[in-house]
Amino acid sequence: MHNVSRRDFLGASALAGLALAGCGGGGSDSDAPASDGGAAGVEGYDADLVAAAQAEGELVVYGTCEEPYIIAACDKFTELFGITTSWQRLGGGEVLAKIQEENGHPSADVWFGGGCTSYVQAANGGLLMKASPANLSHITNPNFTSTDGTWVGIYMGILGFLTNNEELEAKGIEGPTDWPDLLDPKYQGLIWSSNYNTASTAELILNTVIQKYGHDEGIQFLVDLDKNIAQYTKSGGGPSKSIGIGECTIGINFLHDGIYQIVDNGYDNIGLVAPSSGASYEVGASAGLEGCAHPNAAQLWLEYVLTPECVNQAKEVGSYQFLVIDNAEQPQIAIDMGVDPDNVMDFDFADMMANTATYKEEVMAALGGGDDRFKTE
Repeated sequence: MHNVSRRDFLGASALAGLALAGCGGGGSDSDAPASDGGAAGVEGYDADLVAAAQAEGELVVYGTCEEPYIIAACDKFTELFGITTSWQRLGGGEVLAKIQEENGHPSADVWFGGGCTSYVQAANGGLLMKASPANLSHITNPNFTSTDGTWVGIYMGILGFLTNNEELEAKGIEGPTDWPDLLDPKYQGLIWSSNYNTASTAELILNTVIQKYGHDEGIQFLVDLDKNIAQYTKSGGGPSKSIGIGECTIGINFLHDGIYQIVDNGYDNIGLVAPSSGASYEVGASAGLEGCAHPNAAQLWLEYVLTPECVNQAKEVGSYQFLVIDNAEQPQIAIDMGVDPDNVMDFDFADMMANTATYKEEVMAALGGGDDRFKTE
């Protein structure tokens, strides 16, 4: 796939039949009406677990995916089970830092969304509960869940580049097609990425270049890339939110975030670029937090996030990641726009999971600890 814009897409496929339901959210409590307390009509849930979760009556969620998806997932959970949900939206690195500080006494019960590298770091610290949801049988690939029962995968996000094609044309330059292109001096001050200390997306960027070029060469690549970076945003989706308006010309971002800006926000000046040497990808995850106040509700949540009732909502609220359970509906709009979940590099998840914390320390040291381009708000 190369540089697909909404303008190109509309020429090939009309959007008249596409109905995308937006989901707003002004607060952190679910406003969905509670059910009668049962799971009637919903298959695949253990009745004893449902009863125990309902007796607890509440679930608190740390959410790292986009806010509309958090809201939709929480509201549906309340609708199905009559359990009150509340949520807080934080970046993956922020959740990790928060539960490390809480040290086994978390303020929330579950973590929803964000790359699995942060989850592995939490699991290595004993901060995630172990579970064996029955619905794990629907996971399509062993890479999409943990080997120790500490987290489950819920989606797959393809990492690439977003471009503002109008800005590139105005500057008289071509956009990048692969990672080495990003080092070209013509892109100085035009590229946005995300903060290694706050965004799980940045952790994937870090691991991607190390796996492509080797450890020392990968760290040096990021030092060289830094010369062209205008801003490291707090969250991984930060560049995508500024690409359409022209504040950001090139963003290192998940392609599904670009699709949201194209389809839901109408920015037909955005191009989607999958690196020509093969894209990397994240596995978005969910987990229960060790020591949480509502462990049965947390266990029920982990069953729920592995069902179509939960994950099929994603595309309806602007989250166009590919889904990792065999009974889910994939986001056809992403396929139609040329995003290919099979055109990916051979990625070493074991290395990423074992070494990400060290790699972050190394790259930040190589960058002199960072400067005011590294945003934390």
